[in-house]
Amino acid sequence: MTPITLPRLSHFGGVFDLPGSKSLTNRALLLSALSEGTTRLHNVLVSDDTTRMREALSQLGIALEVDGDTLLVSGGGGPFDVPVNTNFFLGNAGTAIRPLTAALAHTPGTFTIDGDRYMRERPIAHLAEALSTLGTSIHYAAEKGYPPLRLRGGTLRGGHVDIPGNISSQFLTALLMSLPLCSEDSTVSVVGDQVSTPYLDITLSIMARYGVHATHENYSLFRIPGGQNYVSPGEFHIEGDASSASYFLAAAAITGDSIQINGIGDQSVQGDVAFLDVLEAMGATVTRYADHVEVTRETELVGIDLDLNHIPDAAMTVAALALFANGTTTIRNIYNWRVKETDRMHAMKEGLVRLGATVDTGEDWIAITPPTALHPASINPYGDHRVAMSFSLAAFATSNIIIEDRDCTAKTFPNYFETFLSLSDAA
Repeated sequence: MTPITLPRLSHFGGVFDLPGSKSLTNRALLLSALSEGTTRLHNVLVSDDTTRMREALSQLGIALEVDGDTLLVSGGGGPFDVPVNTNFFLGNAGTAIRPLTAALAHTPGTFTIDGDRYMRERPIAHLAEALSTLGTSIHYAAEKGYPPLRLRGGTLRGGHVDIPGNISSQFLTALLMSLPLCSEDSTVSVVGDQVSTPYLDITLSIMARYGVHATHENYSLFRIPGGQNYVSPGEFHIEGDASSASYFLAAAAITGDSIQINGIGDQSVQGDVAFLDVLEAMGATVTRYADHVEVTRETELVGIDLDLNHIPDAAMTVAALALFANGTTTIRNIYNWRVKETDRMHAMKEGLVRLGATVDTGEDWIAITPPTALHPASINPYGDHRVAMSFSLAAFATSNIIIEDRDCTAKTFPNYFETFLSLSDAA
């Protein structure tokens, strides 16, 4: 782990072009690989998570060619052939391991699917049980319900399956992208409330771009016609990452400077653009355009009490922003913080308390009351990119903010701290 010590910052602003969305990049890579034809992907995110997906697709025989600032993906026109190397290592990339597991269920081979030590703590049982119900043989190689998995594919069929919705939308995303390739129609019933529904909108939207369709009834019952085939759209532009934008937008809201973020706008398909609504509720001024957004602030920030289940990643930025708001900020319905890259509820509470905040937590909520003055502190992000990036905002209140592992941001934003400081008065 390489630490970084942030200086005290007071200004932040300018114009910034967002790197591509991780969620869209990994979905587009997989669907392009399954498609008929070649797809030219623009604004592809280059990060640890997307590299894991690219490596897996290359292992599966998919040709990937860099052409300037684009990536050419030569699709295989359907389920993958059995590769020479059947052992897949996906690091801590949830957007790679979950959909790839479901895709491999179509391939008549036996595969080992694994990740790093953090991934081995992230549950995958709901997806594995759904695939098993639909005909795929899956065994846990170590702890039950967690990677590594041993999967024997080629027998996935359509039909009906139930899946709990309370842990992750990625399980359902994986099924939605894989089941159209079955010969039979499928239905998926969500048991309980489905978390992070905007990510399912992303999935359905990008599937439609590749000529495959599914419908849902209030995110509780999904209907997926079988016998469909993905067809390349030819060109696909990947939006800027709205989750990554949240740190820069929050920084401008803290300082009262103005920032323009290019790459997302009022037509964005990403749910985390709803972070802009939270900024407005806290007192920031937001202006939305077709291809960019602007944020500044003229009044003091105020605490909020909101259900942020729909934007769990950006909700972490809200928790850090609460340090600069008058009153208590309460973030509700975020149980799945506990089963992400790390236990984010624990990590956020620990860091906020180290900075001097008063923090209360429950099973699915956190309440933050800022101190009169923040303390210098050393923050352990527990290998979680979003914890590290969220706590960079504390540098607008005090010097000597130490992020103990700067390199963990490589998961989605390899040069985050350099970019963050370039837009501040530390540049």
